[in-house]
Amino acid sequence: MAPADETRKALTRKAPNSKAISDDTASRLLAWYDAHHRELPWRVTPREHARGVRPDPYRIWLSEVMLQQTTVEAVKSYFRAFVEKWPDVEALAAAPTEDVMKAWAGLGYYSRARNLKACADLVAARGGRFPDTETGLRELPGIGAYTSAAITAIAFDRPAAVVDGNVERVISRLFSITTPLSEAKAEIRGQVERMVPATRPGDFAQAMMDLGATICTPRRPRCMLCPLRGGCSAVIAGDPENFPVRLPKADKPLRRGAAFVAAHEDGAILLRKRPEKGLLGGMTEVPTTAWTARVDGATTEAAAPFPGDWRHAGTITHVFTHFALELEVFRAHIKGDAPEGYFWSAASEISGEALPTVMKKAIEAAIPGATKKPSPLSAKRPHD
Repeated sequence: MAPADETRKALTRKAPNSKAISDDTASRLLAWYDAHHRELPWRVTPREHARGVRPDPYRIWLSEVMLQQTTVEAVKSYFRAFVEKWPDVEALAAAPTEDVMKAWAGLGYYSRARNLKACADLVAARGGRFPDTETGLRELPGIGAYTSAAITAIAFDRPAAVVDGNVERVISRLFSITTPLSEAKAEIRGQVERMVPATRPGDFAQAMMDLGATICTPRRPRCMLCPLRGGCSAVIAGDPENFPVRLPKADKPLRRGAAFVAAHEDGAILLRKRPEKGLLGGMTEVPTTAWTARVDGATTEAAAPFPGDWRHAGTITHVFTHFALELEVFRAHIKGDAPEGYFWSAASEISGEALPTVMKKAIEAAIPGATKKPSPLSAKRPHD
């Protein structure tokens, strides 16, 4: 057969049935994981697992909730801070909701924090034990199909199809799935279900995620280092970066509004709490105009919630999941007590408030450095 015919045959070959993947796929993947797993603060390593150490369901649940729509690197410090403050689910359940929201500030997708607290409350009320099945876990607040499968597999070592974005990419390439990713969820999950081994399903799930995060990356995948390259349809065809197939993204709408940063003469900043439901629900904010994901708000100082010497302090932008936001920021100096519905937060307390990132940006535009945590080294010693 001519070389051109061989190339054409490779490019047009059908995605293999899962039976075409050798029976030792899981063994090869687990062997790779044993040698190349990531060290993560919530993870029990294969060596620890072999010594009989078992994952703590509380830590697995907490990490999986934090990791929804958030990168591993961003989550690490938040996870460590949470388990230091609240080492088990009973401690988290006993914590004031406001403290949990403050600790979550900056991680985004704040409904996760509200569901986290609600879930902790329910689990603690039931004796502090998490259900060990997908069905039981799905009954808890904030736990959907992916999170229940991840906890079932990783915390309880029960077979479950754990499919995150990394796994979707691995499977799409392994089987050359040409269906657009948004429509291929069931197909991908079916392939994973057929691959999950009866032994070490938790390590298998983590191995698949690590493979996607470190080897089978979105761009320039390191296919020569992949333990599954021999059976990977996309590698054989020579086009792994073409998978997964995605439909063109629609442009995000741009919304506009204004934010008003009022500073007291002692450095305190005027804040208020947002309603519990809706975007950024239960978080803390500076006064803003009535922008939403669907409508613009006013953008000038004329819309300030109370009189003041408002001066324009810049423009900030922030991207939410479904829209982008542009805020004109105004600053003023205000004396006296806080207006009804607001409170003064001392300069030393601002960094600990439950401020979402967009509000931190607004405050920083008006008062650079205001939201930064003071360094212990910058504090004056008694004799300085």
